[in-house]
Amino acid sequence: MCSIRGSGYNNPPLSPLPAGRQALEKGDEGGFEKRRFVLQYVNEMTPSGIVEQEKLLRVSNLRTRFHIYEGMVTAVDGINLDVYRGETLGVVGESGCGKSVTALSILRLLASPPAEIQGTILFGGVNLLDLNLDEIRRIRGNAISMIFQEPMTSLNPVLTIGEQISEAIRLHQGVHRQEAWSKAVEMLQMVQIPSPDMRAHEYPHQLSGGMRQRAMIAMALSCHPRLLLADEPTTALDVTIQAQIVDLMERLKEEFDTSIVLITHNLGLIAEMAKRVLVMYMGKVVEEAPVEDLFQEPLHPYTQGLLESIPWIGKKLKTGRRQLQEIPGMVPSLLEMPEGCRFHPRCSHVMDICRKEEPPLVQKDGRRVLCWLWA
Repeated sequence: MCSIRGSGYNNPPLSPLPAGRQALEKGDEGGFEKRRFVLQYVNEMTPSGIVEQEKLLRVSNLRTRFHIYEGMVTAVDGINLDVYRGETLGVVGESGCGKSVTALSILRLLASPPAEIQGTILFGGVNLLDLNLDEIRRIRGNAISMIFQEPMTSLNPVLTIGEQISEAIRLHQGVHRQEAWSKAVEMLQMVQIPSPDMRAHEYPHQLSGGMRQRAMIAMALSCHPRLLLADEPTTALDVTIQAQIVDLMERLKEEFDTSIVLITHNLGLIAEMAKRVLVMYMGKVVEEAPVEDLFQEPLHPYTQGLLESIPWIGKKLKTGRRQLQEIPGMVPSLLEMPEGCRFHPRCSHVMDICRKEEPPLVQKDGRRVLCWLWA
């Protein structure tokens, strides 16, 4: 467990599993303890293939509300999620469903007032909501980093790229200015920005969109975080640059042993990068499943609608449709929540009980779904 109060924040120690597994494969002598550790690791595997003791982040009953002039808006309403070490968790849903607010709530980046965050956010055994401002600052950008949605508005326009990256390194690693600058240039080179020495002296407006996104990734990974919150990391980038950013994130994830929470509208990106997926609608998680199961057999009508709206080659020949399937209606206002299931005004499988009572969260074959159809 990491220690926060009274001293500088220290990342939890890394598991010795890779060395133990390597010793087991090579038949290294004196490796009895290592072999015992590997066997214990295998025995503790859950049915989904994830080790319970490797849970990095646990969010329980998270509620984020905003006090505004018209009343109180609940943007995130009682969600639960776990992130395991080394995995990529995908979070999808329409705009306004609470994806970004969830990430900002984890790092407590929402101004209070008007925001009010309740629940439990356990990271390394510490509830982040119990920390004071100085303590949470030791974690931001160090143990937990975030790639924001639009780098042009997230980067400081009056500071050079090198200054912005090196500032985080100086704050969290306590190194001198020159050493921090050298590490910043090294990170720019690692994310494959050409001429990193020159680019470090340039301002955000002098870089292309893809290079700004790479600079954001370099800044987020500069202190080797345990957890990376990536909020639409490929937004507004062309397909070629998107592919390069995805490859880069995958490579750096393996290199730094970083877990990723990937927030996106792009279901193709989820299929390529994520192992598990959360589907959010109006502040709630309506479905959670391994990515293969979600694409093969979506359970919630909202998830089905999202997948049916994706164009794919040969769809017209197979289904006979001339137009893409769409989810009817609009997302209701958060100030006027519908009674019962929040999706029922747009659902093609609506029943009477859907209009009256909120559905329970049903566990089914290692998955979770919030729907009366499965209750």
